[in-house]
Amino acid sequence: MKTPVFDALKNLMKENSVSFHMPGHKGKNTSFNWGDYIPMIDTTETFGMDNLLDPEGIILESQKETARIFGAKYTQYCPNGSTGSIYIALSAITKPGDTVIVQRNCHKSVYNSMILNRLDPIYVFPNYNEKYKVLTGVDPAEIERLLSENPQTKAVVITHPNYYGVVSNLPEIAKIVHAHGKVLMVDEAHGPHMGFSKNLPPSALSCGADIVIQSVHKTLPSLTSTSYIHVGTDRIDLNKLMDRFQLYITTSPSYLLTTSCEMAAAYMDTDEAKERLEKNIALCNKTIERLNNIDKVFCFTGDPEDKTIMAKDNTKMLFKIKNMKGTTLKKLLYKDFNIRLEMTDYYYALALSSLMNDEEDYDRLVDAANELSKRNIVEEIANVEVNLDEPNNVRPISDSYMGKKELVYLKDSVGRISATSIIPYPPGVPLIVPGEVITKELYEEIVFLQENEITIVGMMGEKDDQLVVVE
Repeated sequence: MKTPVFDALKNLMKENSVSFHMPGHKGKNTSFNWGDYIPMIDTTETFGMDNLLDPEGIILESQKETARIFGAKYTQYCPNGSTGSIYIALSAITKPGDTVIVQRNCHKSVYNSMILNRLDPIYVFPNYNEKYKVLTGVDPAEIERLLSENPQTKAVVITHPNYYGVVSNLPEIAKIVHAHGKVLMVDEAHGPHMGFSKNLPPSALSCGADIVIQSVHKTLPSLTSTSYIHVGTDRIDLNKLMDRFQLYITTSPSYLLTTSCEMAAAYMDTDEAKERLEKNIALCNKTIERLNNIDKVFCFTGDPEDKTIMAKDNTKMLFKIKNMKGTTLKKLLYKDFNIRLEMTDYYYALALSSLMNDEEDYDRLVDAANELSKRNIVEEIANVEVNLDEPNNVRPISDSYMGKKELVYLKDSVGRISATSIIPYPPGVPLIVPGEVITKELYEEIVFLQENEITIVGMMGEKDDQLVVVE
């Protein structure tokens, strides 16, 4: 048979592209060179090994070491990505019917977990920074208000940092959540590196989070789909956590991914890794300065007037070029300069760096942006508000998803109740989820995003003839 996937991967290896996208290893080996042992170490729960679903030996010892390195009370390796880890963590701190306060611009996996666990969400909205057209932080006062008005709440779910590297005042949020006797769960998928430098925003564990999910592969040198579940306090029932872990995880967990979880932590415990991280933080800051010194180029680093921003992780370089859409910028950087970015929205492009990037990568990015800024590219940039609207929620998310459904054309869906999630990807933040009414404004936004080459998942059919799942 033909091997199109393998062929494409071999071509990718040959093209010598610059990676400003995940995974964090950037296609490079660390000094441990453990990847040289693949596939010999792809094994199972045989003699002398251990069982990730019930660790008693080498895996248990390894997880204890990783917990020490990250400052957790307990760490669980998860070879099913942060998506699987979020399913496990949220089910471990709730029961069906519970109310949870959830950051509206959280990842789709949180919404999927609420469906699976039949939870009742109350949304806390991030601030929309009109000046820079960026969703920024969550106001702790909003958490206080929602908890006071909804004492039945079981847990609060916060994203830290968001996709753009913006960090809310998590220490204050943790203080408020705990004062109300609730559990704070943090999706730190994009922040596993933050606990290793004082020149980065504080980690969720150091801020007092009870349970934290990290995508090891996003910013650390680890294979795709590797994740950690960190327990930070005694508020988490470890027996229930392991029970839910066994419920959601395959009975044939990968030793390659398990080992990758271990080796990423082991590498971060070395002076070499810490030196590389500090060097890359400095390179990112210097690159941002160089980008901002280029005519027509702007790199977002925060806003002193925006009190919802506690800090900004500048290893996520969010930039734009005047009169150029973010989608165009990303396309040209790849097509003309062989630079691959993580994502774009209508206005911005995002270069996601890690400690495995080299100085040459940043030089190529700056040189490319400089050249693009000099081209006579003038696109019509609409004044679009990318804020999140308050949803018209008429049915519980799980009831709508599990209920009777039908397919209608997107143009005929206005006024109907969505029975699916419609999601620009990346970053994977839903525009609408099951149980919410599809409005005219939402329809127009979907069409606008598609016209501007933003990928939308959750619909079927061709672009001009798409179908939506509704009640």
